[in-house]
Amino acid sequence: MENELPDIYCPFPQRTNPHVTHVREHLDTWTRNTGLVHRDSARERFEQADFGAFVGMVYPTADSENLDLVADWFVWLFLVDDQLDDGHLGRSPERVRDVVALMLAVVEGTRTGVLENEELPAAVVALVDLWQRTTPTAAVHWRRRFAWHLKKYLTTATTWEAGNRAANVVPSEELYVEKRRHTGAIIVCMDLIEIVAGIEAPSSIHNDPRFITALEASCNHVCWANDVYSYEKEQVLGEIHNLVHLVRHHRGYGKQEALEHVCAEIAVETERFLTAETELLEAYPQLTPMLEPYLDGMRSWMRGNLDWSRQTPRYNPADVSQYEQPEQYLESTVLGVSQD
Repeated sequence: MENELPDIYCPFPQRTNPHVTHVREHLDTWTRNTGLVHRDSARERFEQADFGAFVGMVYPTADSENLDLVADWFVWLFLVDDQLDDGHLGRSPERVRDVVALMLAVVEGTRTGVLENEELPAAVVALVDLWQRTTPTAAVHWRRRFAWHLKKYLTTATTWEAGNRAANVVPSEELYVEKRRHTGAIIVCMDLIEIVAGIEAPSSIHNDPRFITALEASCNHVCWANDVYSYEKEQVLGEIHNLVHLVRHHRGYGKQEALEHVCAEIAVETERFLTAETELLEAYPQLTPMLEPYLDGMRSWMRGNLDWSRQTPRYNPADVSQYEQPEQYLESTVLGVSQD
């Protein structure tokens, strides 16, 4: 029983988007056109992960066009994250400083396109495309919030996480939980619910303690469940930024005890979400048409993340040997920096 994953509480129905077949084809084309996935070995691993299925599970109500858009964001985030987590770049913050500056320039609006014959890392080219497709019709307050969350992801992953690895610093559980919502880019993905659902949540809602609780609890559910499923993979990579690992480190728990502890905490977060959801809907009955799809989007994220994690080879404990040589699937063209 040592290797058995405990059940994760998630009382929401399993759903999937009817446009998954189309979005798989779209992702194949988009990643080729942007240069994000180039080598055959990287392409094979990318296809096996099945990000099209993932995006269909977490945004089951999106129309075809919006599903393509959020799928592209997914792939961009995952591929950038792999560069920073799985290879040597995640331990050398100074080596990615220049490319991060290029990406921040896109988000801040000081870089609005790619010049003719200009050679840029694939992640920057793809981000320019994403930004041009996402922001023009979005509300100003949404763009500002989305940009801030994206910048928070980039800077936290490339300074805090990378700095910890370089200095062999093991963060506390409390600090990790706070940072994890940014390093996992889950808040960025939750922002996209408004785009998919065609809604605009006013600042008064985003600042409401009940909404903040619902958002944090759903983000924690997603991030901690990911830590449970990716634990074996991250042990192979020597990754310290995993809640199961930190529980073992700080509390002296065995592996199974740590897994059960994290899963129990996920159940607590689920109940926090359900309570906050009820209180929020009761407090703003006039905003029900906006709040219900937003909260439903959070539910879909919790459910869909679990369903995909259980089926993707990316987290299969029997296949963690694929991570012993990350250079086989990490491509230097993504960030324009070699992993050597």
